[in-house]
Amino acid sequence: MTRTIAWFHPFAGIAGDMTLGALLDAGADLDFVVDTLNDLDVDGWSVSSELVHRSSLQATRAIVDAPEQHHHRRWPTIQEILNRAAIPDRVRSRSLAVFEALAIAEAKVHGVSPDEVHFHEVGALDAIVDIVGSCAALESLKVDEIGSGPVAVGVGTIKAAHGILPNPPPAVVNLLDAIPTIGIDSPLELTTPTGAAIIKGLATSVGAMPSMTIHSSGYGAGSRDVPGRANVTQVIIGTVTDVASNHGATVEAVVELTTNVDDVTGEQLGYAISKLMGTGALDAWVTPIVMKKGRPAHTLSVLASPEDAARFAREIMVLTGSLGVRTRHIDRFVADRRTVTVTFEGHEIDVKVSAIGLKAEFDQVAIAAEALGLPPQEVANRAESLAADI
Repeated sequence: MTRTIAWFHPFAGIAGDMTLGALLDAGADLDFVVDTLNDLDVDGWSVSSELVHRSSLQATRAIVDAPEQHHHRRWPTIQEILNRAAIPDRVRSRSLAVFEALAIAEAKVHGVSPDEVHFHEVGALDAIVDIVGSCAALESLKVDEIGSGPVAVGVGTIKAAHGILPNPPPAVVNLLDAIPTIGIDSPLELTTPTGAAIIKGLATSVGAMPSMTIHSSGYGAGSRDVPGRANVTQVIIGTVTDVASNHGATVEAVVELTTNVDDVTGEQLGYAISKLMGTGALDAWVTPIVMKKGRPAHTLSVLASPEDAARFAREIMVLTGSLGVRTRHIDRFVADRRTVTVTFEGHEIDVKVSAIGLKAEFDQVAIAAEALGLPPQEVANRAESLAADI
């Protein structure tokens, strides 16, 4: 199966109109975007685009004209608008995900529930057009998966509807929780709440660009031409073919974390593996190596989901005393499976069943074998035989 990926590179920040402009620049159909927006029960807006230059780089500026004043729609109202609109399902679900992320972040700023807060970002018409328009542009490009690079943010203060706020503003900070960021010495609001919500709500991974075959790219222009840095958001569109899809397997994006240690005992490494696996690591192992000056050492490696990578990096450093952890984003093929529980001679044993074969849970096998006075392999074979008939 082939998947189409959109990878955003917000090296100068990201906003809703910059996202839409980047996708249009990459080939999204503006007419499709407008037709989708017309299916919403909202009036008083228009969308157009123009080619501009930002630091000599040609980019597309999405021009959203929505002169609505002081209309603070609440999150439940947005849900109602989207749920009753005759728009593609994926546009609806993606738009809801972005709005929900934005609602939760704004509600946290004000200390109320998302349903209670009256806030500008979700209710403003231009935000509705930016978010739904961007999701429609993704659908026009037939994008299946969204990723992002680290998100750039500025410094200082900004003027907002609530007065003078720190830069990045509180809602953006909430949205970028656990997402890698890059601080830039600029007084501009490089990343807006809408832009941050698009990354928070849609990106399944944030880090290096994934391995893919590139088919197009685009640059969405911000409203200002900033000296020394192209004020654009980049998007790269490409495809990945899942070799595993025809072999009863699923492709998962994971992060491999590694660190080299030469002053940790075998007992400590064994404890570290048990601790890491016990707190949710997908896998953990140790490899003997030789470091500089011929010193024997070990590499501790851990597989984790992208959202858990930062947590495990800290845990590795605490467990080993290492001052640094390397990370690498990779894909892994995982056999499609199910777990069934069988009863053998009064003992319950879990068995993993896949197209590749069957595998009884060894810890449970060992307990049963000890109690029954049988070899573990015989118990495992019997349990797997019982599972094969389920």
